[in-house]
Amino acid sequence: MNTFGNIFRLTSFGESHGAAIGGVIDGCPAGIKVDMEFIQNELNRRRPGQSAITTPRKEPDEVEFLSGIYEGYTTGVSIGFIVRNTNQHSSDYDNLKDVYRPSHADYTYQQKYGIRDHRGGGRSSARETIARCVAGAIAKLALQQLNISVTAYTSQVGAIQLDNDYTRYDLSKIEATPVRCPDMKKADEMIELIKEVKSKGDTIGGVVTCIIQGTPTGLGEPVFGKLHAALGSAMLSINAVKGFEYGDGFDVSHRGSEVNDVFYNDNGKISTRTNHSGGIQGGISNGQDIYFRVAFKPVATILMNQQTVNKEGEDVELKARGRHDACVLPRAVPIVEAMAAMTILDYYLLNKTKGM
Repeated sequence: MNTFGNIFRLTSFGESHGAAIGGVIDGCPAGIKVDMEFIQNELNRRRPGQSAITTPRKEPDEVEFLSGIYEGYTTGVSIGFIVRNTNQHSSDYDNLKDVYRPSHADYTYQQKYGIRDHRGGGRSSARETIARCVAGAIAKLALQQLNISVTAYTSQVGAIQLDNDYTRYDLSKIEATPVRCPDMKKADEMIELIKEVKSKGDTIGGVVTCIIQGTPTGLGEPVFGKLHAALGSAMLSINAVKGFEYGDGFDVSHRGSEVNDVFYNDNGKISTRTNHSGGIQGGISNGQDIYFRVAFKPVATILMNQQTVNKEGEDVELKARGRHDACVLPRAVPIVEAMAAMTILDYYLLNKTKGM
């Protein structure tokens, strides 16, 4: 399955060391003003080589649109695009051709398809998320016209985590640090931890928090097709994601009287005094901020000796080579935003077909 979405749909293609990553966006409304600088900046936030704490692979990641845009606006037809790969070091992976890397997709791909592209992980590489960021940028531009915003940031790296919820931070500071954390002190600690881990050839995981503001009431379905389920599915489709929670999430060891979101009349508008539900109740958006957290595991490629087996089942020792992230969190932030934006736009369009 290479297609995401119901009405606003992305079909992506490409491998890490192939000619290009690309996609086709279907269902995008006509008349959306296409800000090329904004779209390229979204790719720049995801691209490798952007700081000392990311992989040193150098890729410009410049997007080329092939269809669906005329005189700076979307036309309503399919939007085709490509981003060419220009800096592959495929020889770095020669020693992995017949070896199954621990915690990678090598073994499962081989068993499922009987063949696999070992160069950078092929289709299982996080490089395929380029297509998501392009489509997510288009979705963000559409959501801007609806006054809906999507913002994500790094809220935890290893044991270093933010103590407060998103309302206590100045989210305009997220891009001020390479780790994309709005707490400057914690950001410095996170950066030092990533550098320390990287110097040892190891990797580390963490958490990205995302907030969606301005979502209208009524998005989502009451049974199958719940909005939080759609967001969870979108996030869990991202490489290295191992967990998703929204609202209070797993922090549920409270009494109902402590966490129920009480309704009140806010100058003629129904609102809630708290938002433990994370903006979604009964699978449907209630008009409050939607917020959730996404857990990323440590990058599986570590530059240390590891025991594994080859395709013959023989024990071998492996030491990976190449250019890899010690922590995916900084580059994962725009990917989380992209998937959230596509999901919200898709569900907005679904609701619109039902007479919204």
